Amino acid sequence: MIIMALLLLAVVGFLFLDLARTAFTKIGFSWGQALFVLLASLLGSSINIPLTSLQCREPMAREGYVRAFGIYYRVPLIDAVNCRTILAVNLGGAIIPSMISIALIHRFPESLSYALVAIIFVALLTNRVARPVKGLGIVTPALFPPLSAALSAIILVYLAGAPHDLIFLLAYVSGTLGTLFGADIMNLNKIRDLGAPVASIGGAGTFDGVFLSGLIAVLLV
Repeated sequence: MIIMALLLLAVVGFLFLDLARTAFTKIGFSWGQALFVLLASLLGSSINIPLTSLQCREPMAREGYVRAFGIYYRVPLIDAVNCRTILAVNLGGAIIPSMISIALIHRFPESLSYALVAIIFVALLTNRVARPVKGLGIVTPALFPPLSAALSAIILVYLAGAPHDLIFLLAYVSGTLGTLFGADIMNLNKIRDLGAPVASIGGAGTFDGVFLSGLIAVLLV
C-alpha cells in the first residue's frame, strides 16, 4: 500500500514537473531555466521577507487552523490583546514571479500596453473574490486567477488585435501580477483587521493563486 502511494506520488510529481516545463518553455525558458524557476518558487514559498510591522486593530487569532475555500491553513496559536502584524513579501509567490514578468515585458516591449490592460482586468476580477481571513491573511480561490488570466489573454489577442505571439506572455504576466495586485496590494488596508502574526504579499492564501496562475493560464491559451 505504501509502495503504491509512493508510486502515485512520483507519477503526480512527474506530471506536474512536465506541465510546468511546458508552461515555462512556452514563454521562452529552456528546460534547465524552467526547472530552476520552478524549484526556486516552491522553495521560496516558505521564505517571507519582513517589510514593516503594523499595529493590529483586532486581537490575535487563537485558532489552530483556518478554513477558506475548502482548504485548511495552519496558523500559529498566539494569544495577545494588543498585537502587531508583520507585513512581509513572499520570495516564491511575489518576488520571483514579479521578476519574471518584468523581464518578459522588458524582452518584448511591444507587450507593455496590452500587459497593463490584462493586469488591470485580472486584478479587478481577483479583488472581487479575494477574502480576508482572520489569523491568516488574504485568500483567493486557486483556480479563479488563472482562468481570468487566460480569458484576458484570449480577449486581447483575438478581439483587441494584440499579436498572437504575445498570448503566452500576457497569460503569465496578468496571472501573476494581476493576482498580486488584486488579492494583496488592493487589500493592504485590511491587514490591520486580520489579527494575523504575519501577512505576506504573495504568501499563505494567495501563493496558490499566483503560482498556479502563471502556469495554468499559459497552458489554457
